[in-house]
Amino acid sequence: MIGQGLYHTYKRYRTLQTHRIQALPVVILMPHSACNCRCVMCDIWKDNKNLKQLTAQDISGLLGNLRQLGTQRVLMSGGEALLNTNFFTLCRLLKMQGMKITLLSTGLSVTKHAPEIVKWVDDLILSLDGDEALHDAIRDIPGAFRKLKEGVEQLRAINPHYPITARTVIHRLNFRNWPAILRAAREMGINQVSFLPADVSSHAFNRQVAWSEPKQHEILPCERELDEFKAVVEQVIAGNFPPGFIAEPPEKLRDIHRYYAAFYGHNPFPFKKCNAPWVSAVIEADGSVRPCFFHEATGNIRDNSLTEILNGPAALAFRKTLNMGSNPTCEKCVCSLNLSPLTKLN
Repeated sequence: MIGQGLYHTYKRYRTLQTHRIQALPVVILMPHSACNCRCVMCDIWKDNKNLKQLTAQDISGLLGNLRQLGTQRVLMSGGEALLNTNFFTLCRLLKMQGMKITLLSTGLSVTKHAPEIVKWVDDLILSLDGDEALHDAIRDIPGAFRKLKEGVEQLRAINPHYPITARTVIHRLNFRNWPAILRAAREMGINQVSFLPADVSSHAFNRQVAWSEPKQHEILPCERELDEFKAVVEQVIAGNFPPGFIAEPPEKLRDIHRYYAAFYGHNPFPFKKCNAPWVSAVIEADGSVRPCFFHEATGNIRDNSLTEILNGPAALAFRKTLNMGSNPTCEKCVCSLNLSPLTKLN
């Protein structure tokens, strides 16, 4: 199996020590640049007319490098990955190399593709923003919640044990709905729910410029709402949910409140232990390669090989000089990744 064994573990240790990528356990692919939702906290959909997508040729060109780097897990993100008409061809190419595939999806197209998802995708992460009315409002798609629920039901009909997680971005518009989100997920038959704060400050998610203060405050809780936000967090922590149903431990949930409180100077931004640029890479629909979602691209797989990009001068200099404690992008990051060299993802 790709990525297993002591030699791979050794290469992961060496990567962290030398900053030269010798092993890459995780790759995030964005097969399609467009999205079928119009979420208030994301601008990806605003560029739907400028379609970009990864091709089977792109993926075939990556396979040699991914084998060499021992890639274990591929996350299909977006946009909406299922909009790529060759999505399952891309999955088949990766699965033939022994890699596991996780799909992040809006859920709108799951019913249509349920048999292929069960066959080619190892687990599914669905975006869930609220109970039915609020989810549809935040997604700006009538019937979005119903379609998501139908998709889960269809997957369960094919394989009752298929792993399905929900991911919720908690922000000003839905924090009061937090307990209802958990109830909806349980009633829907979702295995686990994960929560994170909204990114309101970076250039990620197709923002040509970082949001200005008026736009930020559509999503950022007001200072006067922080006490109520904190109370809701404690209500969620005290809720009667099965062990492991909420992915984050209590302190991580409290960090969501602390994250928003930091914008008003009440506390520092929560510390995040992250080694994403050393253990993963993001490949966008146009072939651009980023060290993570939030930092600038260092190359393009249509110009150079993945290993040439990862260990080229720009990427090496980035990793060698990155101080996550002082870097303003890292300081406000909402989605960190930290993998020990001993972590197995297969």
